[in-house]
Amino acid sequence: MKVDYRALKERFSSMLVRVGFESSRAEMVARVFAETTFDGVYSHGINRFPRFIGDVKAGTVDPVAVPRLIRRSGAMEQWDGQKGPGILNALYCTERAIALAKKSGIGCVGLRNTNHWMRGGTYGWKAAEQGLMFLGWTNTIPNMPAWPGNAVSQGNNPFIVAIPHEKAPLVLDMAMSQYSYGKLEWYRRNGKQLPEYGGYDLENRLTKDPAAILESGRILPIGLWKGSALSLVLDLSAAILSGGSTSCRIGEGATETDLSQVYMAVDIGRFMEQEKIDHLIEETLQYNKTRNPGSRCPGQRSMEERMANRKSGIEVPDRLWKEIGEL
Repeated sequence: MKVDYRALKERFSSMLVRVGFESSRAEMVARVFAETTFDGVYSHGINRFPRFIGDVKAGTVDPVAVPRLIRRSGAMEQWDGQKGPGILNALYCTERAIALAKKSGIGCVGLRNTNHWMRGGTYGWKAAEQGLMFLGWTNTIPNMPAWPGNAVSQGNNPFIVAIPHEKAPLVLDMAMSQYSYGKLEWYRRNGKQLPEYGGYDLENRLTKDPAAILESGRILPIGLWKGSALSLVLDLSAAILSGGSTSCRIGEGATETDLSQVYMAVDIGRFMEQEKIDHLIEETLQYNKTRNPGSRCPGQRSMEERMANRKSGIEVPDRLWKEIGEL
C-alpha cells in the first residue's frame, strides 16, 4: 500500500504516545522516523520502528529521560543521556554543538549513556542546514570482527560528515562495515541479495546473502583492515570524549544501550565566505562528474528519494503497516 508522509508520521506519533511519550516529544521522534523513511533509509526508519517500541516497552529506552550536563570546558561539553531516547538525546546534543560553534567557532559535545540514534545523517543535515560543518560518530554493541579475525569484538561505529551547500548539503553517513545491520535486515526482509559482498557465512566464505551474514555475525569492514582500525579509534575517542563506555563494555549488557557519541560543529562561515565554499564544492563535484559520469556525491540519493517519495508516497508492505498499528 502507498502511504504519504503525514499518515506515516501520525501513526508513529500515536504509537509513541501509547508507550509513554509526551505528545511534543512523540512528534519529534515520529518526524525523524518518517523523514528517514521518506529519504529512502528504510533500515533505520519504518523497518526499525517496531524494534524501537520494543526497547521502550522493555525499559531499555526511558521515554521521559532528558540529558544531564556533566561538565563544561571552553567549547567542549559532556552530557549524560540517562538512557533516554537516542533520537531526542542526539537532537539536543547537536543543538548544543551548534550553539557552542556559533559562540566560539567550534563546538564539541560528548554524550554517554544513550541509546541508538537511528540515522546518524539526521544530525548532519540539521547542522548543515544552519550553515555549519558537522562531524559525529557513535559506538555500538560489538558486531564486527577485528581484522583479520573471526570473533566479533568491535562495533561498526557509524561516522557522519556534513558540509553546507547552497543547493543541498553534502552528508556522508557511513558505518565501518560494508553494510549496516539495519541494511542487512532490510534486504533479508525483502528477500533480496546484496549488490556487493557484505560479509562471511558460517563456512567463512564471502557472501552477498544477508541472511547468511546475519547468521554468522561476521560483517565485512570497509577497506578490510582500514575499516577495522577506524572502528577502533572511533570507539575509543567516543568513550574518552564522553566519559562513557567502549564497545567491549557495551557488549557485556543484555542489549545495545549505554552508547558513547560525539557531536562536533564548526562555524565555517568565520573562515571562508559561503559563496567561496559553494564555488569550491561545485568545482569539485563537476570535476568528478566530468571524469566519472554517473558518480554521486554524499547525500544526493537521499535528496532524490525524498523528492520522489514526498510526491507519490512510499510503498509499505501491508503486514508491516498492520504490525506498526498493533504495537
